[in-house]
Amino acid sequence: MSQMITAGGSADDATHTITAYPSRVTAGGIVLLVADTPCVDGLYDALWAVVGPVVLTGQKSRVALLGATTVTGTQVNLEHGPEIRATFDTRDLPLGAWRVTLTLTEVGGGVEPRTYTLESNPIEVLARPFGAGDDVAVTLKRAAVAPTSDQALWVRIRNSTNAIGFDNFSNFIDAVVCGETLDKETRHKLRKVKRRTALPFPNVDRYRLLKAAAEVFLMIHCGVALDDFQDFDPDEESRRLNRDVTELGLEGEMREYLTELSTGDGGFVDTLPYLALIRRKLHDVAIVGAGDDEDRANVCYGILAEKLTNPCFIELLWSYWNDEGRLSQTLNAIAWRFQNRRTAAGDRDPLVNLNVDPLRPLNNLLWGFIQDEGHRLTMVRRAFEYQNGYGLVLAAKPGRPVRPADSRSQFIEAFHHLLKLASVFYLHDDDTTRIADGFGVLNALKETHLLLTQGAHNQYGDMPFASRHEMLMHQWILARPEMRDFLPTRTMVAYPEAWMDRVEAMSRMQGWSDVSVVHFRDLAVYGEQILLSIRFGNWAAVNEPERAANLVRYLRAEVQGYVYAYRAVTGVDLTERSDYSAPSSHLRQRRGTYRG
Repeated sequence: MSQMITAGGSADDATHTITAYPSRVTAGGIVLLVADTPCVDGLYDALWAVVGPVVLTGQKSRVALLGATTVTGTQVNLEHGPEIRATFDTRDLPLGAWRVTLTLTEVGGGVEPRTYTLESNPIEVLARPFGAGDDVAVTLKRAAVAPTSDQALWVRIRNSTNAIGFDNFSNFIDAVVCGETLDKETRHKLRKVKRRTALPFPNVDRYRLLKAAAEVFLMIHCGVALDDFQDFDPDEESRRLNRDVTELGLEGEMREYLTELSTGDGGFVDTLPYLALIRRKLHDVAIVGAGDDEDRANVCYGILAEKLTNPCFIELLWSYWNDEGRLSQTLNAIAWRFQNRRTAAGDRDPLVNLNVDPLRPLNNLLWGFIQDEGHRLTMVRRAFEYQNGYGLVLAAKPGRPVRPADSRSQFIEAFHHLLKLASVFYLHDDDTTRIADGFGVLNALKETHLLLTQGAHNQYGDMPFASRHEMLMHQWILARPEMRDFLPTRTMVAYPEAWMDRVEAMSRMQGWSDVSVVHFRDLAVYGEQILLSIRFGNWAAVNEPERAANLVRYLRAEVQGYVYAYRAVTGVDLTERSDYSAPSSHLRQRRGTYRG
């Protein structure tokens, strides 16, 4: 019911309303409005208004008046309180509850004319039921993805590998070399490592500082706390995980995911479920170094607590693809020219006619690099470990392939099969008419995880760290402006990292390959992140395909980037066929085609 509102003049005390017939109508229906007018004679202006969930335009809020005897235009003549009838068209109205008001203003009433306002009861506009032949608008959305407890681990792995990337390394080394202020902990580690990095050669201080700073950089950014998410990007991770995440939320998820282990002396440490399984197999071996006595822990027999609580997320596959991209060979060739030596047998040496004068500011650095050659990993030694870890033959190594004692001969088959299944999963996941099944991906993850962990012995704990340490130094030296002036680089080509055009220029001069070093770098970065998620995930004990589905969804950019870069390097598209040949065979074939 509505009340009568009076504005000026005298008014009737009775309540006057508008009754709607019917009060519930489907969209598009017509409602009859009957207004009970006051018992006052005279000519009145009639103003109709429609009020509801949204504000209507004047055109949509018009109310059609019925009855020529009572209505003429927008005015009405009241004689003994006649009824005013009108129609209300709901065709253009959104669904919801609406009210109609009628304001009557006396014509010729002077300064304060008599005014009456009448209001209808709520009119509910309902959805029209579908009928035969109706057009139905259908929207398909991706199926909801339930979060799994291991997602925080993937975020930690990806952010850890990004933290030890070249850009961060270059900024850190520039700060150390240029004498910028470092925090107290970094200065302490740098002094400690510099004392340990004493080289038995004169005039190598600059190189010695670079070598110590590179090791400190990896110590700071590699083995960090598992529940540390200070540097993560919440917007990017929310897009990847398809849900809103925060730093505190990820820290809580990681703590829930970690497994508590006893150190045997009354203490406890939190570690990854996969590492906890390994610890249970070695339950008779003590955990040492849980306190601050790091030096004592390194010589004691036992499991280092730091390896359980702060694992270093580095994969040797990163070094393999940079080796195939000729990173180390490029700097070695420059070092040979610096010593006035030819880099190849016979008469062909493209560096012979290059003037080494642009390298003069790097004299002390290159001198230390050459003098320290006996303390660096050789390509042959890395080639043996590539075989042990992945069954990969290093095509960039001159001469015959190495003959290892052990090789992961089935790794390439398992890994490429996983990438093929992941590509098929993405096609099914993008199809909104189906729910993609992650069971096949889960089994492929289990198989690849098994083969990866079989190679995690002997030099696994030290070779990836040492190789990364040396190759980051190689990248930084090659990124120096003096190298740009020495080699015929292409300035207008935008490379993601400063060292890459130097390697590409050398590869072009030596006739090594016509494939851009960008693709080798992508294989290194993306391949490392993929394999680390497989290696440190507890896939042997996982039976839910949702975990596998969520992993490949999270790493979609990395998986597809790896597949594309692999096609650019080898010519093999892993999405079309499962190729189980070693990449070295394709690299040699393409190199032979390039050389003619």
